[in-house]
Amino acid sequence: MADILNEQIYIIPLRDVKKAPRWKRSNRAIKEIRSYLSKHMKSEEIKLDKSINEKVWEHGSEKPPRKIRVRAMKFEDGQVQAELAEE
Repeated sequence: MADILNEQIYIIPLRDVKKAPRWKRSNRAIKEIRSYLSKHMKSEEIKLDKSINEKVWEHGSEKPPRKIRVRAMKFEDGQVQAELAEE
């Protein structure tokens, strides 16, 4: 894998997820995380770690967290990998 260009910790607000129907909220949260990272890391190629997915879906599809803390790394090839940040 290529060298890391940029590493950043973000606290991503997921308050807009409440606008989605109850049964779609965790799906919407994953999309919000991807769009937030795409905007802030300036890359279209986003890979989310399994730990982020597990955290969002922890309480089912209707009750995702209100915010999530993520560690994002951007590589030389433009790819961004994100994982759950330690508290």
